[in-house]
Amino acid sequence: MQSCASGRSFGRARRSPRAVNLTSSFSGFAVMKSKIFLAVLTLFASSTIVNAQKSEVRVTVYNDNLALVHEMREIDLPKPTGICSFRDVAAQIDPTSVHFKSLSHAAEVRVLEQNFEYDLVSADKILQRYLDQKVQLTTKQGNTISGTLLNSFGNVVLQSEDGAIKILSSSEIVATDLPKLPEGLITRPTLVWLVANNGPVKQKVEVSYLTGGMNWHAEYVGVLDEKDANLNLAGWVSIDNQCGATFPEAQLLLVAGSIHRAQPQRPTPKMMRTMEMAAGRSDFEEKEFFEYHLYTLSRPSTLKDRQVKQIELIPASQTPVKKEYAYDGSRDAKKVKVTLRFKNSKENGLGMALPAGKIRLYKPEGEAQILVGEDFIDHTPRDEELRLNVGDAFDIVGERTVLSTRKAGDRAEEIDVKVEIRNHKSEAVTVNVLEHFYGDWTIRRETAEHAKKDATTAEWRLSVPARGKAEVTYTCFRTW
Repeated sequence: MQSCASGRSFGRARRSPRAVNLTSSFSGFAVMKSKIFLAVLTLFASSTIVNAQKSEVRVTVYNDNLALVHEMREIDLPKPTGICSFRDVAAQIDPTSVHFKSLSHAAEVRVLEQNFEYDLVSADKILQRYLDQKVQLTTKQGNTISGTLLNSFGNVVLQSEDGAIKILSSSEIVATDLPKLPEGLITRPTLVWLVANNGPVKQKVEVSYLTGGMNWHAEYVGVLDEKDANLNLAGWVSIDNQCGATFPEAQLLLVAGSIHRAQPQRPTPKMMRTMEMAAGRSDFEEKEFFEYHLYTLSRPSTLKDRQVKQIELIPASQTPVKKEYAYDGSRDAKKVKVTLRFKNSKENGLGMALPAGKIRLYKPEGEAQILVGEDFIDHTPRDEELRLNVGDAFDIVGERTVLSTRKAGDRAEEIDVKVEIRNHKSEAVTVNVLEHFYGDWTIRRETAEHAKKDATTAEWRLSVPARGKAEVTYTCFRTW
């Protein structure tokens, strides 16, 4: 909502004095304050807003409590100079980020001054404006007391015309009379500009600003099949709007990635390429944007203040997965970890950049679904592999035993280790056994062949029979 008024002075428009006369059958000064507040809202709502037009709104939401708002409106700009104001802007706006421009006659419109007004009306603020002024109070007993208001916090202090002081308990006051509404209070955060206009009155303008209080994240739901061989994966985005404004029928864009905000400059497209969506139809179009990924909703959506909205990002798609067991005895003495591994590829029914978020994994049991684990995935590009930590295996137990250690010099040693895996399941399993070494190391003897995963990790793959056990024994020589 916006209003514009011509003139050469810059400030708030004066309102005609209106008396406020409020009564209440409820006791307490707090009730009185709430009644004042409601009355003032009614009076403000009755004010005329000039040339209010339906706006086009685009909201770009980032992962780190930030949003960029663009609004385009057809308005009447006063000539040659005048005031133009936009209401219903975000309460958590960054005033230094506001940008106003004419889209139809940019060369003929200049912003002379810009203000963000956020001194919002409240009963306390109204009474503060009436300090050292005359007010009239009504008590529970029906008595009317007039005087100069000296204090409105806690007990109310009035001074009569003859100088006498009257102290009233707030619980005794049920109504107040004020001669008029104080100036300078507004009901909603408002952007106000002083503009010079050498063009036509009717123009299309754009206002953009950054605001805090908005965030988004992705959430995924995966359902395993009976053999744990396929995962039916669906993705949703949750947009949390706590910025203090509602954006009706807005074009919604989501940016995945962490932007550096030390330099407050909006990124410009370095490369933009439309990506194919996952199998099935999504309402979001995904694009590469600078060093991030941009998800644009293909339809308008209303973002209400104090609302969490969920929108489908990825339609349910089936992708093959591989279940793996891993035992790391140096970090967890007994537990065997369960992981699911799959590739984010088009061939696997996926193939779009996946924004970071929580994934919940379920498995059917009869007519119900049982939660089997949760994990968090990072921003994952196309064709990258994902590993999900599901939890600990109940029926598979690991045990690591150091058999002996021997000094092999001032800065060298040999160590003998045995790792045993016991499988209490009714089916055979393969468990990856991980061991970590530091310094320069080599495996001199082993009962099963290892693979060197990285500079500090060796891995053995043990096949463990159903209701049986398997072990590996090795000797490691290391120097430091």
